[in-house]
Amino acid sequence: MATRDRRLAEFNGNGAPPPDQAVQVLCEDQSGTYQLPFACRLVDGQWRNIESVGALQATVVRSRLPRI
Repeated sequence: MATRDRRLAEFNGNGAPPPDQAVQVLCEDQSGTYQLPFACRLVDGQWRNIESVGALQATVVRSRLPRI
């Protein structure tokens, strides 16, 4: 549980990102939480990989602006 809480704290989770803003996302499944290795955008309520434009098949629980 500490790892999940730590990961959640690393992401702001302050609502949806601005339209067409590329962000890092934190996802969660039955195995735990994980950060995707590519940036994503929220387009019409659906998360998409900015490179392939494919829809994510994951549950996004938080997002944040990319860290430089």
